[in-house]
Amino acid sequence: MMTNLFSVFDPSTTLFNLSLNWTSTFIGLLIIPSTYWLMPNRFQIIWNNILITLHKEFKLLFNSVNYNGSTLMFISLFSLIMFNNFLGLFPYIFTSTSHLTLTLTLAFPLWFSFMIYGWFNHTQHMFAHLVPQGTPNVLMPFMVCIETISNVIRPGTLAVRLTANMIAGHLLLTLLGNTGPMSTSYLILSVILMTQIALLVLESAVAIIQSYVFAILSTLYSSEVN
Repeated sequence: MMTNLFSVFDPSTTLFNLSLNWTSTFIGLLIIPSTYWLMPNRFQIIWNNILITLHKEFKLLFNSVNYNGSTLMFISLFSLIMFNNFLGLFPYIFTSTSHLTLTLTLAFPLWFSFMIYGWFNHTQHMFAHLVPQGTPNVLMPFMVCIETISNVIRPGTLAVRLTANMIAGHLLLTLLGNTGPMSTSYLILSVILMTQIALLVLESAVAIIQSYVFAILSTLYSSEVN
């Protein structure tokens, strides 16, 4: 009886002739974030510098209002969009950011939550935004209509801007790629190849710029309701 009771402490747990008793010692390392016990590589250092720079940029746009962790949402939004934009540059991978289904799903809830927060907590401030300072009394009704329309179409412009920029570059790459096999001249083929490489570099820059524009405009819209 005593032998069976204490047998659970014997080093007898094996799998494929490998002793697994001491693996419990290292399971705790999986819970600790890797940055605390591993040296960061160059990619992680570059990415951390990018995140710190974005944090400083977004923090400036919030004016004097300081909400702890408020920039994290927009940094995550930037990372998500840029990741999907770059994935779309690889062959046979679906570019999700080139469809309004995803971009509107990102833009509309952000804008709608900003509007709800602004109208419920800063109603007078939101009404003041509808009439720019120095507007003549005669033009005030028209300015209210114009500002309301421009405010309502904001999620649409955010979504369409990202979608259109993603579609445009990919269409050019596809059209040039389809004309390549049909060309018989080596000169034309080399020109198409060089143009494809240049467009690919341009699309890589557009992938970063459009994700930054989407995040920075969302930050500006949020700062207006405070």
